[in-house]
Amino acid sequence: MHREDSTFAISTATPDQQPHPGRVAVVAIGRNEGQRLERCLASLPIDCTCVYVDSASTDGSVELARQRGAEIVELDMSVPFSAARARNAGFDHLRKSEQPFDYVQFVDGDCELASDWLHTGAASLDANPTVAVVFGRRRERFPERSVFNWMCDREWDGSPGEVRECGGDALIRVNAFEAVRGYDDSIIAGEEPELCLRLRRASWRVWRLGSEMTLHDAAILRFGQWWRRTVRSGYGYAQCAYLHHSKEGRLYVRETIRAFIWGFFIPIVCLAATFSFPNFGWIIFGVYPAQLARLIGRGEGTFRERTVIAIFQIASRFAEVAGQIKFLRHRLLGLRGHIIEYK
Repeated sequence: MHREDSTFAISTATPDQQPHPGRVAVVAIGRNEGQRLERCLASLPIDCTCVYVDSASTDGSVELARQRGAEIVELDMSVPFSAARARNAGFDHLRKSEQPFDYVQFVDGDCELASDWLHTGAASLDANPTVAVVFGRRRERFPERSVFNWMCDREWDGSPGEVRECGGDALIRVNAFEAVRGYDDSIIAGEEPELCLRLRRASWRVWRLGSEMTLHDAAILRFGQWWRRTVRSGYGYAQCAYLHHSKEGRLYVRETIRAFIWGFFIPIVCLAATFSFPNFGWIIFGVYPAQLARLIGRGEGTFRERTVIAIFQIASRFAEVAGQIKFLRHRLLGLRGHIIEYK
């Protein structure tokens, strides 16, 4: 996530100023999350209104959520599924109820909320009327189980302050969310930054707090899972760049161009040089070791950590290009995208 410099300072509330959880409603989304969903729902305050949006689970998730007291929305899967569509459906269900609420906490079904997060987040929104979104630290539950989980935990980390975007877990001001008409249902990845872009265009702010928010279980244990997740990111980059490429508010244009250069253009040039000049054309492939050294040099952490991250950064460009190609094919054929699952 991108950090934004600002002189704006966020205010916090003392414990006796913290709002009652009843002013906050929760929308949880999931598909076949099983025990992860059970932990998610168990972490919510007893008196908190919760809607669980299910996407054709076959593991008993709906019944589990119903037993936990959640209101249930089951998506019509004849329409392409996206997390954005699920979150909007949950929010729409909440708005049909007579219970008023000021803020909505969106949470993925594989995440467990920190015990004091709803109080902390709501108090910050109360004290800062120009802030539309607050979120805190998301941590991986099992970062030691795989290098992919560990990289996710690094991905979630960031300095507190005003930022350009949030992730899937976030506490959002209801009137701001409604003013921009919620998430874009058509976006299958990157829907949260796209929402934040529209909020910022409407003069709202997005803020990362230094508080614990959620414990996430990515459960990415195999390379194939990581690859599919990264393909999805590439699809989202291309889709968001297509929707928002003007100078007034670009989104993921740089990331899309970067992936195209390193994952498509440079490999084509290298192959062309190798076939054209077999004796020495292959030398141009040395641009990748050079890029690896550059990424290691500018990274953070131990040498081993920087090396691992740099290797996967380079590999990710090829997966992202695969996602871009998938998006372009959908655009050319007039097809609507559907979520790329990795679990």
